[in-house]
Amino acid sequence: MSLQGPVLVVADTPAADLTEALSTAGAFPIVDATWADAPTAFVSVKPAAVILAEPGPTERDSAERMLGLQIATANAPIVPTIARVSDGHEPPMPFAIAVDAGLPPARLVTRLNAALRVRALHETILRRVESATAAGDAVPELPTHDPLDDATVLIVGRGPLYPALSVATAERVSTVGAFSAETAATHLDVRDIDGVVVGDGLSPRKVEGFLTLLAEEPRLRDLPVALIGEAPVDFDDILANLDRVDGNPARLVPRLIPAVRLHAFETRLKRMVASLDAGGTVDPQTGLLTHDAFWRDLNKAMAEAVDRSLPLALARFSFDGAYEQRAGLDGARLLARLIRNTDFATRDYDGALVIALTQTELRLAHVVVRRLAGALRNHMRKANDPQQPIIANVTLATRKTGDSLDSLMMRVMGHQVVAAE
Repeated sequence: MSLQGPVLVVADTPAADLTEALSTAGAFPIVDATWADAPTAFVSVKPAAVILAEPGPTERDSAERMLGLQIATANAPIVPTIARVSDGHEPPMPFAIAVDAGLPPARLVTRLNAALRVRALHETILRRVESATAAGDAVPELPTHDPLDDATVLIVGRGPLYPALSVATAERVSTVGAFSAETAATHLDVRDIDGVVVGDGLSPRKVEGFLTLLAEEPRLRDLPVALIGEAPVDFDDILANLDRVDGNPARLVPRLIPAVRLHAFETRLKRMVASLDAGGTVDPQTGLLTHDAFWRDLNKAMAEAVDRSLPLALARFSFDGAYEQRAGLDGARLLARLIRNTDFATRDYDGALVIALTQTELRLAHVVVRRLAGALRNHMRKANDPQQPIIANVTLATRKTGDSLDSLMMRVMGHQVVAAE
């Protein structure tokens, strides 16, 4: 597809090769600007994306700071920024997505295209929110905190670099480790992963198999992937955000973080789409039903179960001790991915997870709840001790003859709950 324009290319020396590649890809208009003129050009052009075309450090601190401030504070939608970088240097702006200057310009264009898809999604959501608000519909709020707070990076490997990579990455973003490609694939299946570091200690065949998995799954193709060393097969045309890097964590992590932040923002936007599609009944933070929507649906499910003599089970997962908000959200998002299509759930005000299992007898309900509790135990960890799981306490009850919603809730919650009308 053609790139959305305008695209602002910043360089004191004309980047003819990059401009040609952008033009070939359909970008229009392409606006060239020197560093001195870039802040003025940004205001007049209102670009869809900015490319910092000259690798290496700049010596134009005032223009660089001004342009960076303009990009960071620009009115929505986001303005993706991509910077060519050379060995030993970081992008001139900490939020810019780095692309090795030695790569062909087509690789930068591919990465730009992926970033612009996120911008297009953001723009679509803003229009939908505006339309829904004007129509008086219930509209969930789009979270405004740093997407990096929600991000998770998967570190795959078992070589001598693994501890240093884990520590350096965990200082910036939540991490999960995998000593094998098979375990990494499991994490990708059940978690929202926003970046991957493929470290040392894996055989070329394992690396190739893991990258093939990413390439074959459409939802994973835009994942930022930092690969230490060379891939046995060329994946550049499929994996837009694949970077081959050395094993120095001090260089790897700063280059990975901006792409991880953008991917986490895209994941947030997709949850918002699901919420808008559901008429605001889905919480964009968790992917579960909102509190009011859950009780409305439970009221209906209870009435149907009574009328048709159907089984209905209700389970509540509460968690021991104090834990961070992030761990609670991780658990809720995991539950949203794992529950069956016939079931529905919410995150209660106290952080507990409540799930309704429709048309489910007690024996099967025990099986489902044990599976969910095991998954939560394996993936919810204490921030101050990642090896220590957060234990879920489960209360399970099934509808009995003569039960009302209040009596069923009393057995699960320990008190009556007023369901929404």
